Amino acid sequence: MILMTGGAGFIGSNLLWHMNEAGFHRIAVADRLRNDDKWQNLRGREFAEFLQPSQVGAWLSSAPRLDAIIHLGALSVSTDDADRVMAENFATSLQLWRYAAEHDVPFLYASAAATYGDDATGFVDDNALASLRRLRPLSLFGFSKHVFDLKVIRDSLDGEKTPPRWYGLKFFSVYGPNEYHKCGMRSPVYELATALMAGRPLQLFKSDRPDMADGAQARDFIHVDDVCRIILWLLTSNVSSGLYNVGSGRARTFRDVAEAVFAALGQRAEIDFIDMPAALKGRYQHVTEADMRRLREAGWHEVPTPLEAGVRDYIQSYLAGGQRYR
Repeated sequence: MILMTGGAGFIGSNLLWHMNEAGFHRIAVADRLRNDDKWQNLRGREFAEFLQPSQVGAWLSSAPRLDAIIHLGALSVSTDDADRVMAENFATSLQLWRYAAEHDVPFLYASAAATYGDDATGFVDDNALASLRRLRPLSLFGFSKHVFDLKVIRDSLDGEKTPPRWYGLKFFSVYGPNEYHKCGMRSPVYELATALMAGRPLQLFKSDRPDMADGAQARDFIHVDDVCRIILWLLTSNVSSGLYNVGSGRARTFRDVAEAVFAALGQRAEIDFIDMPAALKGRYQHVTEADMRRLREAGWHEVPTPLEAGVRDYIQSYLAGGQRYR
């Protein structure tokens, strides 16, 4: 049995599909469906049990022997309620970490590229505590993930009991099907494509840095299928424990994304640049690019999906196709 938190979410529902395809079916999914269409992320999936997140603790007290815990559940929506964010992203993660350590269960959890802050520190997944302590996340979400990364590294250094294998994955800018419920946190590919399909102009933020042109802000965009393949590989391989970047290894500009969206829709590129909201100034990552050497040295050698191909498939197969959900 595998416990997957966040299994109805964006990455979780895609991972569940990949796991079913690979022959994994004894999976307990923990998530909230609420009152929107998030339940559709689970159509065509097979799992053994479905739990509310509040039920996980009691379920674990009598759970069968677990083969792994995949902890993808987190509070990622924009909020200023720091206590709520820390309760869901740090305290809950710590409870699962301690259970996995006590019961010798492999543990994989979602960290984030947001832990790095702006590009001044680089995006190297150095597991040294001194390197981690130099990071300065710009958002509450990034901070909540960062302090958990620090905790697990500290436990490892201090000789505390840890899970037999554990992986903290710093996801970069993931895009693909089933992200529709993430209001305010959906990928630029989704936002730009749906704007154009609705007849609205495609808008990008102007740069607020004199050394960066409008539209030159960049992210390391990675297709959700690439993310899922990496997770499955880690779960089924004897890779050394630690923190790992999960990105394509190449930053692409928002102008690149916009042009890929126009091409996928067969439209001529016309971009309107608008002022960056005041609330984002000083909290905006201008560039992210995952250093993927550590994962490659561990044995991962698959070539990531090219941005243009991934955007085209996402739009033509899902957003503009007859079936939005995978």
